[in-house]
Amino acid sequence: MPSHVVAIVLFAALLHASWNAIVKAGKDTFLTTVLVAAGAALIAALGLPMLSPPAPASWPFLAASALAQLAYYALLAAAYRGADMSQAYPLMRGSAPLLVALASGPLIGEHLSARQALAVACICAGILGLYVGGAGKGAAARRGSVYALLNAGVIAAYTLIDGVGVRRSGAPAAYTMWIFLLTGGALLGWTLATRRAALLDYARGNWRLDALGGAGTLASYGLALWAMTQAPVASIAALRETAILFAIAIAGVFLRETISPRRYVAIGLVACGAAAMRLA
Repeated sequence: MPSHVVAIVLFAALLHASWNAIVKAGKDTFLTTVLVAAGAALIAALGLPMLSPPAPASWPFLAASALAQLAYYALLAAAYRGADMSQAYPLMRGSAPLLVALASGPLIGEHLSARQALAVACICAGILGLYVGGAGKGAAARRGSVYALLNAGVIAAYTLIDGVGVRRSGAPAAYTMWIFLLTGGALLGWTLATRRAALLDYARGNWRLDALGGAGTLASYGLALWAMTQAPVASIAALRETAILFAIAIAGVFLRETISPRRYVAIGLVACGAAAMRLA
């Protein structure tokens, strides 16, 4: 994998961990998620007139991805409502590349080399180890874990959908912005119809950080989709999950979550897997 692609994917991973921290730190995780999605949709709406539209062959994938990402945002908010970021984030992001790697061969005809498969396995083992060694206790944490695991399946689904769709679009930037416009617009519209007063009140005090989160989520996924046009989808999906390294640092330093020595060992596995992916 070229060095510049690796660097861009790692930057996308940092952006992803950062906007997830904004959601986790919010007083209402669902309304924070809505504002983040709405911020991304607004940026997309401003940018789309300057871009060529995606090819018609990608439109069914756009529609499918938007539906999957609506489910993603709902499950994300539910997971963070009950579980720590250092618990839920590894489970969501760590399980997804394993599912992508298993499905990418039969579904889109991409087969990993032995070295790439080993790197994927190492990254996944490390990320899952972060969860297994220190899952939170209590009913809320257990529910958060279930939602996070369900979301891993959703993440794998839209990764595969978009891995094909962005290649058929001929316009990665426009394809990405359409996803966020459709998703954020639908989520904002539904919330205004059901919780209008609460959303408007919440937005008055939180719009700045959530606008930043919207920019972060759009840029993060846009860079990842561009990278999927340069390298195998499963490799990009696995390398992007090194966002867990950034997420653990953010959770420990800014969110004041306790991180056990066992989790640091698992982080080492993630770093080794990322290095192996770079050399594959």
